[in-house]
Amino acid sequence: MTGQPIQGDVIVTLDGPAGTGKSTVARLLAGRLGLDFLDTGAMYRAAAAITLDRGIDLADTETILKVVADADLHFDWTQDPPTILAWLSPYNQRIRDLDVTKIVSQIAAIGKLREHMVRKQRLIGQQHPRLVTEGRDQGSVVFPDAEVKFYLDADPAVRAMRRAEQMRLAGNEPPPEAELLHDILLRDSRDSTRKDGPLICPDDAERVDTGPLSIDEVVSYLERRVRLRLANRKS
Repeated sequence: MTGQPIQGDVIVTLDGPAGTGKSTVARLLAGRLGLDFLDTGAMYRAAAAITLDRGIDLADTETILKVVADADLHFDWTQDPPTILAWLSPYNQRIRDLDVTKIVSQIAAIGKLREHMVRKQRLIGQQHPRLVTEGRDQGSVVFPDAEVKFYLDADPAVRAMRRAEQMRLAGNEPPPEAELLHDILLRDSRDSTRKDGPLICPDDAERVDTGPLSIDEVVSYLERRVRLRLANRKS
């Protein structure tokens, strides 16, 4: 029945571009299913924030990798949503700042850094085998054997409007939507064309257009699909 925790170990992956509601949807879906929630985007955002705050040149990938590894990024799972920690200090507030958003796709394109993050994420999957995880390479690279996979998408203009509203709700004045749209399209291009862990829709993932749907409608739909998939597993 809807609302009851599902039984047994299961990995549910949500991939997709920026502005499709992945983080919010994944967190709410995890809550409804009684699973843990992993926001892998927070890990890359934390790496971007560290790069900015430490004044590291974006071209100096070796130093970025060294400093991020030293930060020992991990989550405080006692919080909802789990708090991303760097050097044992919370980074959740910093990672949503506009300057972080502008460079996170460049940080995420660093091959050795992605390898480091993938190892961390797989370890999290071992420690939390009942998991809803969101990102851009969860179903394709990190958890290719995940039992249930989704790919969330929406028109770029819709995603730009959502990003603006998200910033307003956070108390920040967003830039013009044309600028947000440009940034989203640029990030889509970087994410989908990078060499390591590019943004793709896994062949065995269900594609969901979130554009015409509310957050609650998306979460309810995904919940039904997960429960149906797992019920068929038992039969």
